Amino acid sequence: MADARAPVGIKPAIPIFRIFSVEKAMEFYLGFLGFKLDWEHRFSEGAPLYAQISREGLTLHLSEHAGDTTPGTRIFVPIGDAKALQAELSGRNYAYMNPGLETAPWGLEVTVTDPFANRITFCEQRS
Repeated sequence: MADARAPVGIKPAIPIFRIFSVEKAMEFYLGFLGFKLDWEHRFSEGAPLYAQISREGLTLHLSEHAGDTTPGTRIFVPIGDAKALQAELSGRNYAYMNPGLETAPWGLEVTVTDPFANRITFCEQRS
């Protein structure tokens, strides 16, 4: 039986993380994790922030909007060199986190938790 699904151009998903403080979010994502701010949007002055940040192949959206997502989200991000990432983060001397390396059956992981309980597990997967 032939596959009737036509290609539709599906691209990587962009996770949305709920944030409660722009200052703490930018300190964590830009300062500690090394992301860059791509753009930000507010419907009016003083309105909640919606922003896009990125680093290499990972794009994230950060939102102060109450209905966009739930705090405590977790995402899994494949990476090429977990040891290098862990060393980079340790060298930043971020006061609120110093992630280690964890060995899982599927690879070597570095997990970080943002100030809003969202977690990112970066994993160098075993082949």
